[in-house]
Amino acid sequence: MARRKTVAELLAEALLAKQQAKLAQAGIGQAAAAKPAAARRPRTPRRTDPAVERARLLAAGEKLLAKQDAAKAKEAARIEADLAKRQTAREREVQQRQREQERALREQERDEREALKQRLKEEAEQRTREVAAALDELETVLRDRPDGLEDWHPLVEDALAHDGAAGVAEVVEDLLRRSPLPAGCRDDAAVGYVPEAGQLLVEVALPAQDVVPTVAGYRFVAQRGEVVPQPVKEADLQETYRRLLARLALRALDEAFSVTPVALVGTVVLNGHVATTDPATGRAVRPCMVSLVIERADFAELVLDEPRLDPQRCLRNLGAVVSRHPHDLEPVPPIVNFDPARFKIAADTAVVGPLDSRPDLLQMDPYDFERLVRELFTAMGYETWRTQNSRDDGLDAVAVRRDPVGVTVIAVQAKRTKNVVGPEVVRALLGTLQYKNAARGVLVTTSWFGRTSLEIAHHSGQRLDLIDGRNLKSLLLEHLGIDALIGLPKLPPGWQPSDVD
Repeated sequence: MARRKTVAELLAEALLAKQQAKLAQAGIGQAAAAKPAAARRPRTPRRTDPAVERARLLAAGEKLLAKQDAAKAKEAARIEADLAKRQTAREREVQQRQREQERALREQERDEREALKQRLKEEAEQRTREVAAALDELETVLRDRPDGLEDWHPLVEDALAHDGAAGVAEVVEDLLRRSPLPAGCRDDAAVGYVPEAGQLLVEVALPAQDVVPTVAGYRFVAQRGEVVPQPVKEADLQETYRRLLARLALRALDEAFSVTPVALVGTVVLNGHVATTDPATGRAVRPCMVSLVIERADFAELVLDEPRLDPQRCLRNLGAVVSRHPHDLEPVPPIVNFDPARFKIAADTAVVGPLDSRPDLLQMDPYDFERLVRELFTAMGYETWRTQNSRDDGLDAVAVRRDPVGVTVIAVQAKRTKNVVGPEVVRALLGTLQYKNAARGVLVTTSWFGRTSLEIAHHSGQRLDLIDGRNLKSLLLEHLGIDALIGLPKLPPGWQPSDVD
């Protein structure tokens, strides 16, 4: 089998054939040129060694191949370099786009943070303005009083002519309830009118301390990225609340005097209560925070629009009784303890009103019965007030009588029951008197006392008085004009049917 020639050998043979063809062509040309010159001697061509020629041609072929390979390698390197350059350019473009996107994202995030910061700052400022506005509204309740209340005088006079005292009370009560005050400052009001004395009895519902904002403002804290309230100092909060109660009391007095003609009302009796819940018992309580009686002439001397007017000092100057610690719901005894509903004709929800139609004392609500007993002692010449449920030690009221000799303080307990009052109740009241160092105690009941209870009272050294149902019925008729019934299931020993009917 013949050996296959290499590329170099094939290339060498091709070059050799090309060379021979070139030499042959050159020889033909020389022969044609030499024919005219006959005298010229013909040249004998030099013979070349085929092996040498072959080797030369082979070297030339290899050189040519090397050159071609070098050219190809150079072209390949150029192409590779160009591709690498393009790839690098593309990567730079990608990186540049990524950097631009990241920069844009950072700018967007920065803008969003700045926008959020600005919004929170504006929110803090807005909420601070709202707190300031709320405080200003509370601070100006006395200065921003409604105008034109004197225009109500014909309405009040017409109400008196058609509906009597109850009509006057209804008109004034309606005004007090509709007065444009900040939310929660006066949720209710009750009014009674005594035309014979020219007295207006006003009871207003004062707000609890939670009506006063507990924050002074808001600020934005950048480190926390949030709006933080700035709390009011407790002492400042309490002082703001005391000033508010004083302003509300003075405003109620001004409205009561302004809406009524001088000829009809010369005196206003004001009691301000806070409706709340006793945390110790869960029962609803209404401690009195302010109480005063003032003549129209004395009130007319006040300049309520004077910015330097101190409402608290003003009330004290008028002789008002004001709670020193209203934030703790510390009550004060009303100067005049009254129920405005007693002075109305339509008093279906009042305590005393239904008694005019001979109600049964045993059917009364316990709290209403306690209030009726306090009204009885008031009519008997005592100043009375309800004790705080969390501290009363079983007492329902305190009655005070002042005379030139001194002050007599009586602890009152009311028992609405159909059964005999046992000696343990009497002993408990006597023990409370000793513990409280009170002068006297009175136990009032709708039923009767047993022999042991009467003996305990007899041996108490006149420190304890017992008022049974028949004596209570008699006292109500004598001092309040109330002819009451006592629906006991059976007559107590020694009683007559007239004692309960």
